Amino acid sequence: MESDELRIGTAEREEAARLLADHFGMGRITPDEYETRVTDAYAATTLGDLRPLFRDLPHPHPGFFGPPPAYPQPTMQVPMYGPPDQYAPPAPMPYAQQPVPYSYRSKTVAGVLQIVLPFGVGRFYTGQVGLGLLQLFVCLITLGFGAIWPLIDGIVLLANGGLDAEGRPLRP
Repeated sequence: MESDELRIGTAEREEAARLLADHFGMGRITPDEYETRVTDAYAATTLGDLRPLFRDLPHPHPGFFGPPPAYPQPTMQVPMYGPPDQYAPPAPMPYAQQPVPYSYRSKTVAGVLQIVLPFGVGRFYTGQVGLGLLQLFVCLITLGFGAIWPLIDGIVLLANGGLDAEGRPLRP
């Protein structure tokens, strides 16, 4: 049986929906695309049903799609004489451990903006326009009572930081 024919369960559907929400929050897909893709994710029965939902999106993809392709490590000939450590190249870091460059945006500024102007301004600052618009609409529709969401979001940004629209961690 090919991997695309393997049946999936609720956990896989929910992981796919969560990752689609992350892509939506980063502005990579429109609200209509998000709604369609999440509906398709919850209706999926096999891995083959989920793969097209992420085909045009960058990582992260669901972990159950399989590990990223392994690239062969280059080998280097070590001379027979002399200390081998002198000639051996440094071991490459695994992809998951490579340092991620920081964003030029600050988590402190984003958090303070979310708290002082509690209608998504901090999310606009981080480049997450979709999430900022969603918070703005919730505040407008609920006549200001929805400002609790951006307020809590601002506290979380101050405490834990977050990511900008490109997926880079915000500066401390």
